[in-house]
Amino acid sequence: MEKQKLLHIYQYIIEQGDTGIRVVDVEGNLIIYNQKMRELEGIDTIDFENYRAHEIIDFENEQSEIYHVLQSEKPLINHKKTFWNKKNQEVTYISNIYPLHEQQELIGAVEFARDITQLEFMMYRPLRRYGAPLTFDIITAVSAVMKDVIQKAKIVALSKMPVLLIGESGTGIDMIAEGIHHDLQQLNQAFVTMICRRDEETILKQFEKYIAKEEQITFFAERIEYLSIEAQEKIVSLFEQHPHHGHMMIASVGKDPIDLIQEQALSKNLYRLFSSITIYIPPLRERKEDIMPFINDYFQRHRDQYGSSIEALSPEVTELFLNYDWPGNLKELEVLLDEMTNIITTETVIDVNLLPPHFKWKIQNSLPTEEQNSSELFIIENSNDLRPLDHYMKEVEAYYITKALEMHDGNISKTAEALGIRRQSLQYRMKNFQIDAKQFVK
Repeated sequence: MEKQKLLHIYQYIIEQGDTGIRVVDVEGNLIIYNQKMRELEGIDTIDFENYRAHEIIDFENEQSEIYHVLQSEKPLINHKKTFWNKKNQEVTYISNIYPLHEQQELIGAVEFARDITQLEFMMYRPLRRYGAPLTFDIITAVSAVMKDVIQKAKIVALSKMPVLLIGESGTGIDMIAEGIHHDLQQLNQAFVTMICRRDEETILKQFEKYIAKEEQITFFAERIEYLSIEAQEKIVSLFEQHPHHGHMMIASVGKDPIDLIQEQALSKNLYRLFSSITIYIPPLRERKEDIMPFINDYFQRHRDQYGSSIEALSPEVTELFLNYDWPGNLKELEVLLDEMTNIITTETVIDVNLLPPHFKWKIQNSLPTEEQNSSELFIIENSNDLRPLDHYMKEVEAYYITKALEMHDGNISKTAEALGIRRQSLQYRMKNFQIDAKQFVK
């Protein structure tokens, strides 16, 4: 085949794939920089003749991954990176970077990057976004305690003072935060969420960048106790340096801030910043009257979006849901509804046979007698029991992990060893399946 035709084929393959590709020579000149990589890094078009790699990455910084590979001439495998790109979009990707040699001489490096931004976002988001601003009107809460929460949040919006939201993951804290943002009398131009479980250095750099802007911004630091004390102090200092910009500061913590201070997980100065107003968002088990309104709203949105016929839970499932404690709160409920509605066809009612096996195991003591034998959860007796294979395998995996954790009293390290996987791998699966090891601790 002619050389020119081969080049066209290679170029087509490079540009059409889902993998970001970047190739640089030893001097930092870009040789290949495909469309996917440009999308990840927020670059629209480039002039290869006059564009060097260090205009996109800090090429001569020893912390730069591609610089490290060129210096060491050793590959960097499965490197995870979270950052804000040139378009101020938060991006997470995993990359493999290899040195390039020709006749044993280093001539450059190649990076292959796989975008996992959406996976990361879905892993940590407390509740699904509905494609519209999350105002207080969207929150389907009827309990007295949640009405009180919303009333306090509206007062916060009037004052625009820093506020600390306290509550377990999945309770809808992010909805309260965004509701405050949209209820401000003088609206801010942007709502910036800082997920504090991610890279601390990147979060601080981005906060420092945004806090200096003239436009008014609402900052929401989700689970701020995951940042180091030094990082928390830095946020306080930066916020106090810009008192006249009209910024709004909201943060959340997972439990009593006084306990966190005693555990040296929360800065005293940061707590003082928020001490004027704190709002406690109770877990779902303390406000079960909010369960059915949430489910009814979910079904309404499902009918509107997918044209389904789903209308309600059966009386048996309703009773089970109202008796269950929901350790994962609204997030766990929504994920469960996702699982069930993903396999419905013409059903109008969710009954017991549509409950995922892993959830049946959790509530088996509340099930009818004929459903309680956990060993029968995965038996296929007729066509009604069939479901998509990938969905079924996830249920089996979740059930298996749950049983293993129970046998090891919630000890993650021992469970991972028994399952023959890494601790981090087990924790990742537990997050995906909403499994809390604490429930198995004796």
